[in-house]
Amino acid sequence: MALTKEDLTHFEKRLLEERAKIVKQLAQFDKSFSDTLQGSDGDLSAYSFHMADQGTDAMEREKAFLFASKEGRFLFHIDEALRRIYRNPSEYGVCQECGEEIGFERLDALPHARLCIKCKNREENGGS
Repeated sequence: MALTKEDLTHFEKRLLEERAKIVKQLAQFDKSFSDTLQGSDGDLSAYSFHMADQGTDAMEREKAFLFASKEGRFLFHIDEALRRIYRNPSEYGVCQECGEEIGFERLDALPHARLCIKCKNREENGGS
């Protein structure tokens, strides 16, 4: 059973909402990355007073970079799903691995899904 025009509109709306949230989060990461070290804690010196503070600052920056990287990958998957809807709507909701339809429930939970649950399980288990 192929997705109806209403279904596609529903998933497009969901994807666009998710995309807007991700872009907003990435903008916040960008703002925090562009803040200088001295501006982030209000101190006039670019150096922390204690080595432990420097370690904490470095860990927080690395954590923020990791979150931004994860959000960037998520944005890529959302954009790919939107491309499938816009370029060839008949490809959206079809597993890119086996060609079977992706269940409506799965798409409703993960509108950016590109694999059916069977192929996704196989991918996660190393292809076995």
